[in-house]
Amino acid sequence: MKIVIYDSKECDPKRCTAHKLEKQNKVSIVHNIHKIPYNAIVLDAEAKKAVSREDKSNITKYGLSALDCSWNKLKKSSFNSKSKKNHRLLPFLVAANPVNYGKPCTLSTAEALSATLYIVGFKEQARELMNGFKWGPHFITLNEELLDAYSEAKNSTEIVEVQTEFIGGK
Repeated sequence: MKIVIYDSKECDPKRCTAHKLEKQNKVSIVHNIHKIPYNAIVLDAEAKKAVSREDKSNITKYGLSALDCSWNKLKKSSFNSKSKKNHRLLPFLVAANPVNYGKPCTLSTAEALSATLYIVGFKEQARELMNGFKWGPHFITLNEELLDAYSEAKNSTEIVEVQTEFIGGK
């Protein structure tokens, strides 16, 4: 499975989970946003559709990409006008990384990739990705109930329903 991360060089490489994953040969990093594989599922905080197991075949065939950059800068870039048919949003999860521990929806790139893999049905690969970090396995443990519920949802609509029920909606 191909995992490509767009790195805009805006973070401290010593603390960056994307760089650590690259050193572990688990991902490829690109510095040109146009190098993201065509038709790959792209994790995007601005997406209109949540990632779900419907995306598994696309990830298998074309790969998974994450954007490791300032979202404010990305909104102003030409990338914002590209087709977003394969862009996906992650549902509610809690960070376990040392920088944002306990904060909802403030995941590191590694956590976001791992959550996506778990939700679409690649649970072992999700765990393997997180094993490269001292705190990594705790991310899965901390969110396991939610991740399991999300992974059972058939599509984006059901993902949102699970999320709404969890955070106290209808």
